[in-house]
Amino acid sequence: MVTRRKFLQSFFIVSTITLNKGWATKARRPATERRDLFPQGVASGDPTPNSVILWTRRPPIKGSSTSKLVVEIATTPEFTRILAVGTANVSADSDWTCRFLAKDLKPNREYWYRFIDDHGFASRVGRTITAIPNDSDAAVRFTFVCCQCPNEAGLNAYRKMIFEDEARPKDQRLNFVLHLGDFIYEVTWYAEDNPNGNRGRRIRNLYKFPQGRKVSNFHLPVTLEDYRTLYRAYLEDPDLQDARARWPFVCVWDNHEFAWAGYQSQYVAGGGFSAPAQNQKISANQAWWEFIPAQVTQPGNPRLEHFTRPAVVDTPLGNFDEDGLSEEPNNLLAIHSLKIQRVQRWGKNVDLLLTDHWSFRSPDLSTDDFDAPGYPRVSPQIPFEIMNYGRHYNGDKPPATIRFNGKDLPNPTKDVYAQTYLGREQKKWFMEQLGASTARWKIWGHSFGTMELRSDYQNLPGELGSGWPKDSGYAVIDNRFLRDKDEIFDFIRDQKIAGFCVVGGDRHAFYAGLASKSMPPKPYEPLGVEFITGSISQQTIFEVLEVTMSKTHPKRVLHLIDQPDGTVIPSMNVTAMHGVLSTLKLKETGDMEQARAVRNPEVAPHLSFLDQGGHGYGLVTATSDQLSVEFVCIPRPLERSERPDGGPLVYRVVHRTRLWKAGETPKLEQEILEGNPQYCI
Repeated sequence: MVTRRKFLQSFFIVSTITLNKGWATKARRPATERRDLFPQGVASGDPTPNSVILWTRRPPIKGSSTSKLVVEIATTPEFTRILAVGTANVSADSDWTCRFLAKDLKPNREYWYRFIDDHGFASRVGRTITAIPNDSDAAVRFTFVCCQCPNEAGLNAYRKMIFEDEARPKDQRLNFVLHLGDFIYEVTWYAEDNPNGNRGRRIRNLYKFPQGRKVSNFHLPVTLEDYRTLYRAYLEDPDLQDARARWPFVCVWDNHEFAWAGYQSQYVAGGGFSAPAQNQKISANQAWWEFIPAQVTQPGNPRLEHFTRPAVVDTPLGNFDEDGLSEEPNNLLAIHSLKIQRVQRWGKNVDLLLTDHWSFRSPDLSTDDFDAPGYPRVSPQIPFEIMNYGRHYNGDKPPATIRFNGKDLPNPTKDVYAQTYLGREQKKWFMEQLGASTARWKIWGHSFGTMELRSDYQNLPGELGSGWPKDSGYAVIDNRFLRDKDEIFDFIRDQKIAGFCVVGGDRHAFYAGLASKSMPPKPYEPLGVEFITGSISQQTIFEVLEVTMSKTHPKRVLHLIDQPDGTVIPSMNVTAMHGVLSTLKLKETGDMEQARAVRNPEVAPHLSFLDQGGHGYGLVTATSDQLSVEFVCIPRPLERSERPDGGPLVYRVVHRTRLWKAGETPKLEQEILEGNPQYCI
């Protein structure tokens, strides 16, 4: 029997707030479920021990419209007794979305909610869970996901996630889902422009932009209505909608929520289009805010009862400060129109630190003069590092020239800022939060992760290596923002912070390993653990190269090994984990044991697992003394699975680490639970 007064506070356009002790004894209200009138379903987000945001969208449909919604919370899905109630207006100003902040709830409780319009038509019933108390030692369980596009694939990973969670004992079920970005893909291919699909994927044409902009053979959003169109279409996917109705989501954005290759308020779509886009950045932020229930704020609008659009003019970015931030006033207004950096506490065991990796990043710099022709998708290490550090290379003493392929070429970044994604103020905030955390596990929700991926192309024999610039070190496959990494990892070392963990997305691959500032021959000093999840559905580099890389390409062996039966080995994993000689031995023998026997231990001492072809999600369990992360990998989701379990598994692999003390080196243990990911370990 609930005796304490509960209430709901509208978090968007407030109509009325109902406070009534008697609701706990009221029977359920007469209502007819009409999911068709709530086509994007229901959702909840950013739970705390005593609050959670509830969300729905109720647009006018087939002559049925409403101006007001009632939200009800109960302790059972049957709504036999109503615990709390609230009301709010809905209108076209918010694209008919509603956000309610439900407060005064009890910690670690399961609640059920629904929305009812002024005709008595109800949404589907949603389930949400509040966070555990701040003083609790209870285990924290969550999944982390990224990169979904129902326009080109099925979101089967969510169906698998739901099926497995329903089968668990209640005390072992997930607390929440962490979405690390690319919730939408603003780059859109239309079927009529691409009759053969997109790199082997069928295009579904779930939406068309009301305005949009066509560049090459793809389409880009321009207006607020264009971005809203994306969210509406994505949220009609049944698996994503069921997942949002089952768990609270905690979300950050990555690049595609605004711009494919953009930075700050500059819209960039690869090499095809680039323009200042302050109004578009604000539109992207507003659409995210309208469709993603999150406790985030706008400057000067701490309650966020409505999204306030600052008046801006699309203006070329200029007046860059020493960190590459454009101080052009319209740019600053646009990038500060929504602040998503925040910390969420989950008992004594977890602080979840969330950051924004696109609004403050510096412009990319061209490195075309330092490419190695014939070696796709890699960069020579030494020129890359010199240019990434800019004026801060070598203790603020960058060289005037860079030695490359036997020539001394001018250093184009000698007087340029170092590349950054956090920006000065956010980086300072992050380190302050990290240093102040008393949680046993400090988990950084990172949209793309910090781990370096490289290979020893300098060791390629004969003709395979004849064109690699030997004075350039390793081949960098993926490494980013080196000075940001330096400062953060130096801070972790100097402050003697233990229990540091990164969970990342974006790379469309599974990684597991130790987090370190640098790799050999530089000092290798692991200070944490890191896990990156494969995409929910978006294409992996393995899939892309299968389709686009010629079978006669002389360097194909470094990425793919073709088998007589038509299958393809993802040798790209072996090249990055063990080195080029291991890959060549695998090509020769087909045997991974022989391949590992000739591995170069300095290529990737930090990596325990790498799968550049995997889809699925990561499942984190954090206790007082152990952190485990389970990778759940599903087959390539070309079509939606109709099976209740979401379809078969490729593998299930778990990595565990014990909580280490300051000054100790973290260690990872690996266990293969299902499948045979032999080319990933």
